[in-house]
Amino acid sequence: MPRRIRIGIDTGGTFTDVVALDEDSGELVTTKTPSTPSNPADGFMAGIEKVLGILGLPPGDGSPIAAVSHGTTVATNQLLEGKVDRLGFLTTEGYGAMLEIARQSVPDGYGNSYFWVKPPRIVPRDLVLEVGGRLDHTGAEVRPFDEDGARRAARWFRDQGVDTLGVCFLHSYANDAHEERMRQVLAEEHPDAVVSVSSEVLREYREYERAMTTLVDAAVKPRLGRYVRTISERLGSYAGRPVPFYVMKSNGGVLSAEEVVHQPITTVLSGPAAGALGAALIARTAGFDKVLTSDGGGTSTDVSVVVDGDPTLTTEGSVGAFPSKIPMIDVVTVGAGGGSVAWLSPEGTLKVGPHSAGADPGPLCYGRGGADVTITDAHVVLGRIPPHLLGGEIPLDVETARKGVEQLAGDLGMTPEAAATGVLEISAWNQANALREVTVKRGLDVRDFTLVTFGGSGSLLLCRLVDVLGLRRVLVPPDPGNVSAFGLLTVDVRNDVVQTHVALADDLDAAQVATAYAGLVARADEALEKEGFAPDVRVHQCTADLRYFGQAFEVRVPVPLPGELDEAALADVADAFHAAHRGLYGYDFADDPGQQVEWVNLRVSGIGPIQRPEIASYDLAPSEPVETGRRAVCFDPEAGYVEVPVLWRPDLTPGTTVTGPAIIEEFGSTVPLHPGFTARVDAYRNLVVERQSTERDHA
Repeated sequence: MPRRIRIGIDTGGTFTDVVALDEDSGELVTTKTPSTPSNPADGFMAGIEKVLGILGLPPGDGSPIAAVSHGTTVATNQLLEGKVDRLGFLTTEGYGAMLEIARQSVPDGYGNSYFWVKPPRIVPRDLVLEVGGRLDHTGAEVRPFDEDGARRAARWFRDQGVDTLGVCFLHSYANDAHEERMRQVLAEEHPDAVVSVSSEVLREYREYERAMTTLVDAAVKPRLGRYVRTISERLGSYAGRPVPFYVMKSNGGVLSAEEVVHQPITTVLSGPAAGALGAALIARTAGFDKVLTSDGGGTSTDVSVVVDGDPTLTTEGSVGAFPSKIPMIDVVTVGAGGGSVAWLSPEGTLKVGPHSAGADPGPLCYGRGGADVTITDAHVVLGRIPPHLLGGEIPLDVETARKGVEQLAGDLGMTPEAAATGVLEISAWNQANALREVTVKRGLDVRDFTLVTFGGSGSLLLCRLVDVLGLRRVLVPPDPGNVSAFGLLTVDVRNDVVQTHVALADDLDAAQVATAYAGLVARADEALEKEGFAPDVRVHQCTADLRYFGQAFEVRVPVPLPGELDEAALADVADAFHAAHRGLYGYDFADDPGQQVEWVNLRVSGIGPIQRPEIASYDLAPSEPVETGRRAVCFDPEAGYVEVPVLWRPDLTPGTTVTGPAIIEEFGSTVPLHPGFTARVDAYRNLVVERQSTERDHA
């Protein structure tokens, strides 16, 4: 029987991580290969070739590939770097200044308003054109669509060479007729244009957020489209047939490449979303239902909250300077990856990140001409990581890193050990602050959570995070550098649809709401039909955005399926809103008849389930850890270097406990276990790291 291999591949700033699952035997293998920023598709295909070789397939034989799921940073990096090409914007007559007015918000609060300069708009004012015609908030036509004006606008953009356009007309969430006619006019007058329309990208009210989301979608569509099509073609050529190719979305699902090119904005947090889902499944299997995930890569660290196996979702996210009001896993990113650069401010203080040395030239120790000390250099100088990466595939130039750290130390007037430790301390606090942002600032106690660290650099500072945040434990999965790629194999196909439906809860008609939800379910089913999912396997999740009348923003709560919606169900939804509001903000108005509940948006997620890989469980058979060597490591600059045992993680049997100080190494990651900490191998081969109990802990 021919083998069927399903592959998850996550392209990061420094490495491309690959996990392959043999669907028949259940065998799971992992590997990594350097990313190729100049052409990410090269690193992608190199990773495919490498993992198939590990499975024993001959070079060049891609015929067993059953499907590929991909997490990509193409859209994310384009937005973070601000590389947005010329965009045109078409909007309703009289609303051409919408992007300039934006929202009344100033970074760092109003105390910064005197110094803050409004950044350039995503579309300059001279590339914004208005088109006549008007709808009211119910979708009824107030003024007819000005087709002659629309044609003049389309020709003007064509003549100016503006080939990427966003369309956002007032109240198009209620009626898309004017936007669809504008799309048809553009197809006739400017057929080469790449067009995004707001009624397709984000069908909900608040015209500024809808316009921005639509323009971001348009901005990333050309580049992401080229990238996805290139990958699809190379995969097909390699396998000798079309290969089912899925791309990770920000909402925690995947979508086929054919469909995702029409909604590219949904991929803006593609990689981080996969990591959060993979870590959530691993942690829940191990018995932890409240976890924080920390994905440390070469460029940044991404953190999120998971409760009962489900990462927190938000529609209030942004990427770089661009708000994107789409459903996305609530991830906070901080520039604290292995390649983050240490530098001196004009005042002479030490800073770390957010800029990164990336994969090329990379840290000093890569020996590729890097000029700046990075977090990786600090680790290698202190002996906390080995003088090579990926099991010896990438040797590190320790001496060059040491010279760089010594120069930095001289500028700071301290010892090299103190300077390197300072770099890592700043990085640890940057990560800790990001973890506080997703917990403390949202009314959660960080000490109630288990931290799951993964990614190539994610586990290097876990002992410091335990102390800084007061955590009880940290879980490190097997092959932590490949958790994001593993997560891609656990992800269902998912498509989200939304419809604004503003009404007071007391005025709602259950039959009308059920009809509206049934329409959304039908739209979600259209996408699942294209993905090949039969009606009997599809899953639908209904939610609604509710608020107290007069509030500006909403809280999302679950809603029964359309067939179960009656007056009693609507009352239960209101009760769920009161409870959720109290959980988020510490108060509610459930007992105040003067405060009315208002429904704002109806949402449906259409889900096509996939077969998930099994996480194997093993009998506990503790053994004495066997050293593979010893190395001089500095945990405290005042104590200097101490000889500590180096252990190879795959040799540690379930039930084994390691007491620090020690270094636990594996193919793609390292855990420096500080003095006073223990690491226990559980039944799923996770490392559970805790601080050794003290009298204070039992007080």
